[in-house]
Amino acid sequence: MKTRYVIDRRRLGRRAILGVAAGSALVAVPGARGIRAQTLDRVTFQTNWRAQAEHGGYYQAVAAGIYRRYGIECDLRMGGPQQNPAQLLVAGRVDMIMSNGFQALNYVRENIPFLTIAAIFQKDPQILMTHEGNGIERFEDMRGRPILVGAAGRVTYWPFLRARFGFTDEQIRPYTFNLGPFLQDRMAIQQGFLSSEPFAAREAGANPRVFLIADAGYENYQTTIDISRRMMTERRDLVQRFVNATIEGWAQYIRRQDIGAANALIMRDNPEMTQAKIDYAIESMNRNGIVLSGDAERLGIGAMTEERWNRFYDTMVAAGVYPPGLAWRNAFSLDFVNKRVGL
Repeated sequence: MKTRYVIDRRRLGRRAILGVAAGSALVAVPGARGIRAQTLDRVTFQTNWRAQAEHGGYYQAVAAGIYRRYGIECDLRMGGPQQNPAQLLVAGRVDMIMSNGFQALNYVRENIPFLTIAAIFQKDPQILMTHEGNGIERFEDMRGRPILVGAAGRVTYWPFLRARFGFTDEQIRPYTFNLGPFLQDRMAIQQGFLSSEPFAAREAGANPRVFLIADAGYENYQTTIDISRRMMTERRDLVQRFVNATIEGWAQYIRRQDIGAANALIMRDNPEMTQAKIDYAIESMNRNGIVLSGDAERLGIGAMTEERWNRFYDTMVAAGVYPPGLAWRNAFSLDFVNKRVGL
């Protein structure tokens, strides 16, 4: 789904009075005496799923006019089950996408000129979930037990769990994104997303216990910003402005600073989203340090480090996901992050 947002002219204040044409904004320039007109640079950004609080920083940067303040018209496009953001990026249909560390390493393995330039989520929100009070207190207690896992999980976090905790493929049962089997079996274990399945389980009357896989040493970066090497080289100023504006949007969103308009846009794009789901997701992200933890606490939102990329790659090599000798440093660039933006 393609969404183009037009900010209410009443919020543009002096811009509307001066009659600035569409596609332009009045931008305050540091060191300048006044305000000058500037043509907005258009950027298309593709999310990885339907609109939700986990995309909130991007929506906030749109709704609060942060992208426009940085001279950008952001065409924020919502993902869904029939879309593959990486294919859209490689085909040149969009400028940037929301992705993850695995996709960045896949670019390298497939020798295509794309990479990650920022990681909004310091922790991957993937979880395993079971019921409180059934004797399962840690990942080790899940050995030998049936676990509901989807197709994507089998080639990402499952090899990590298999290597780290001795899980076996014989434990895997298909997960069809239906909570029924979990609700009917107090010993059930299933995959989930930190801010999704636990909320639905509670709404259905269950008392789920959540195990965040990232807290067990799974260092996959999530909600990354991926672009082409060509764009990174030829439009560096625009890329930096987009990254900074996005980080500012996320800093406001996780702190709940005037985010009502952003949430309204999320619910407009995704009618299945509710304010209760959004509130639960923001609380879960903050409580678990999904956006602001680790390196991001000292380097700023979106932080990445070479050391962590190296550890993640080595971990997945040991788990049999990637071959040794891959040029993993080509998967990312640190040029646009680690500037303490958003702190």
